[in-house]
Amino acid sequence: MAGNSFGNIFKITTFGESHGAAIGVILDGCPPNIEIDEEFIQSELDKRKPGQSKITTQRKESDTAQFLSGVFEGKSTGTPIAIVIPNEDQRSKDYSHIMDKYRPSHADYTYQMKYGIRDYRGGGRSSARETAARVAAGAIAKLFLKQYGIEIFAHVSGVGTIEAPNLDTTDLKTLLELRESNIARCADPATANEMIDFIDGVRKDGDTVGGRISTIIRHVPVGLGEPVFDKLHADLAKAMMGINAVHGFEYGSGFEGSQLKGSEHNDIFAFENDKIITHTNYSGGIQGGISNGMDITFKVAFKPVATIMRDQPTLNLSQEETTISGKGRHDPCVVPRAVIIVEAMAALVIADHLLKQRTYKNV
Repeated sequence: MAGNSFGNIFKITTFGESHGAAIGVILDGCPPNIEIDEEFIQSELDKRKPGQSKITTQRKESDTAQFLSGVFEGKSTGTPIAIVIPNEDQRSKDYSHIMDKYRPSHADYTYQMKYGIRDYRGGGRSSARETAARVAAGAIAKLFLKQYGIEIFAHVSGVGTIEAPNLDTTDLKTLLELRESNIARCADPATANEMIDFIDGVRKDGDTVGGRISTIIRHVPVGLGEPVFDKLHADLAKAMMGINAVHGFEYGSGFEGSQLKGSEHNDIFAFENDKIITHTNYSGGIQGGISNGMDITFKVAFKPVATIMRDQPTLNLSQEETTISGKGRHDPCVVPRAVIIVEAMAALVIADHLLKQRTYKNV
């Protein structure tokens, strides 16, 4: 199956299925002598793993990363890094009732039509379980970016119609502490409590709900991104749209910017503290597809999880009308666990573009 690799220089290829023996990733192009902090990588995986709280799936996976190659004495060697994450809590029988049915808004029908076969156990390759491999690789990307002082922070800024207020973005460490203080992963505690109650109510009702994740990338040097087809925001959009359940991406002022006049939207340049800045940041840190040194900001929209604990009409493999029942263990809202996936994919994009920029000059 094509489409399992991402990146150009800092490149990953993931493998495995939701109910197979394991999932994993091969990371090629990681520079040598990067400190591979396995505790940090595991802590990143822990933020994504299932069974964290009452508002996530109750599947129990330790998501323990096993390094097979590319690391020696705690540092990257410059050769491919292979990581395997065993599956430990598969319940394939939970999916026997859908082996000949198409779940609404899932990949069942499209996979069947494309390949003539599908792994119906938990969605197989189309399952969001695959994203654990991306998080492991993204954690290594973060360790690489740390050398440049680049920070990435994401949090749940909306669930359903609930919206968190704009954050004071001066201190990402404080925002991270606030985010990790609650199971909604929202950096505004009052809004987080409202989100938790709402998601739990939706779960008890056998339904699901979507949400939004907002991201800040700080200290990105000027010049990352290519001018035409590999614009930095375009690659970020591709990375985010490749995450399961993502239905929207906007950066900077996003769709709201389309309501403004040019005189309102233009970011005016200034020279402060020995560097060029802009007084506003409607551009989201990217102009002409290239980073301008300001904070890169974007928002990702996630649809409601497709599996609901209610009966729904559907079709079977013989195109006959039938009914399908929701079973198994699923998230009532994906965004609390998706925060770390968004950060990981953002880190992979920035790492790749940083290495590309090395071909122009030493950054």
